Amino acid sequence: MTAILLVDDHAIVRSGIRKLLADLPDIALREVATGEAALLELRGNEFDLLILDLNLPGLGGLELLRRILAAYPGLKVLVFSLHTEAVYAARAMEAGARAYISKNAAPEELLEAIETVLAGGTAIERDIAQELGTRGAEEDAYLRPLTQRDMEILRLLADGKSLAQIADALGVAYKTVANTLSRIKDKLGVSHTADLIRITIGQGLT
Repeated sequence: MTAILLVDDHAIVRSGIRKLLADLPDIALREVATGEAALLELRGNEFDLLILDLNLPGLGGLELLRRILAAYPGLKVLVFSLHTEAVYAARAMEAGARAYISKNAAPEELLEAIETVLAGGTAIERDIAQELGTRGAEEDAYLRPLTQRDMEILRLLADGKSLAQIADALGVAYKTVANTLSRIKDKLGVSHTADLIRITIGQGLT
């Protein structure tokens, strides 16, 4: 028997998924409407798959995803979200989800993703995966002028380290870090350190 926990605050969505899963053999489905209820349901129960909406009342979906995977690192999570933008899929997958399907997807694509994740694979809705690939190629081109040392400094900067702390962490002089940051700004076409931090976070380099 495959145990699935569905977390979605819309009764009509839960009903639709319930009917969809009725076509799969040996499925035991439990449903909750909030993140807090999901955490309670996970205590003392073992699930093979968690189907998770991102837009939940109270505890949000991404934060819930991180908490759940910190407590249950082996749990497979499929995010089923209203958001069709690639950035949401990227954040969900970076947080540990095994799949990302939007609520605009065909039922067959959701079923396929569920079966793929249960078999140990990963899945992203085809249109979103295509957008992610394009986005990734653009980001790679944008960051290509940076060296490995440039990237190290940017990550430390985004982690809140001062220039002196970065210099200590890398074993170089303060002036070396300052000069490197100036060159990074020139390469990326920005003027302020705050812009570098925003770029680093936005590109998922932290």
